[in-house]
Amino acid sequence: MRHIIVLILMFFLVACEEPKLPSPFHASEVSGKLTQADFHLNDPQNQSRSLADYRGKIVLLFFGYIHCPDVCPTTLADMAQAMSMLGKDADKVQVLFVTVDPERDTRELLAKYVPAFDSRFIGLSGDMQATAQAAQAFGVSYAKQPSKTGYNIDHSAGTYIIDGNGKVRLLAPYGQRSEWLAQDIRLLLALH
Repeated sequence: MRHIIVLILMFFLVACEEPKLPSPFHASEVSGKLTQADFHLNDPQNQSRSLADYRGKIVLLFFGYIHCPDVCPTTLADMAQAMSMLGKDADKVQVLFVTVDPERDTRELLAKYVPAFDSRFIGLSGDMQATAQAAQAFGVSYAKQPSKTGYNIDHSAGTYIIDGNGKVRLLAPYGQRSEWLAQDIRLLLALH
């Protein structure tokens, strides 16, 4: 009899919990996993940058490299399309492209390549150690793979979406529709 009473009480306790609603975001929520994520890299003008420099803006952060044959240019093009959909709200967003290939991706190349997708986009770089630290902070993996023309880099392909307070909130998978990215950004702007 005691066991039945305990089971009934447990049922009522569980039933009284607040129901979890589905997330309003299309991207995956990752806020609990990356509470201390940050970077210390340089912009094309060789100015030291971290997330604190972009407080007040929604930040889209993507790790990639200029010589990437598919994922990186596609992701940058998708982000440019999302920025276009945002209209005036795009001024409240900063897209940051962090190179995982600092050997080839010089500041000069980043200054030309990244803004070619949208003039507001910024490419960031660091030495091998700073790059590794930034990637590790965000759980990004990357590795050189020899190719016939030198090497390619296998790398994580998600875009981190960081709120205006500098908190990593979402991870949009590679290939997420631009409309969904724009919707997630609008939701974060409304919360800020």
